[in-house]
Amino acid sequence: MAAGSWTVAQAKARLSKVIEQAQMSGPQTITKRGKSAAVLVSAEEWARKSKRTGDLAEFFAGSPLRGSKIDVRRRKDRARAVAL
Repeated sequence: MAAGSWTVAQAKARLSKVIEQAQMSGPQTITKRGKSAAVLVSAEEWARKSKRTGDLAEFFAGSPLRGSKIDVRRRKDRARAVAL
């Protein structure tokens, strides 16, 4: 077993150790049939990486396409008929 890598069976048998290692040493990879299946990270790291910054308006305002004068027009075709 490489440092930070666990098989599913090992992770199930030693879950407390896997969690401890994620908190102390960083992400722990869990493999299934020799391939990476999941990564366990500490709650602190998850919160840091999943924190949103800004809102949708700020995202669009910061777009590199802003001011590029791309001509985007809405099509005036009629809506297609859908059988329900």
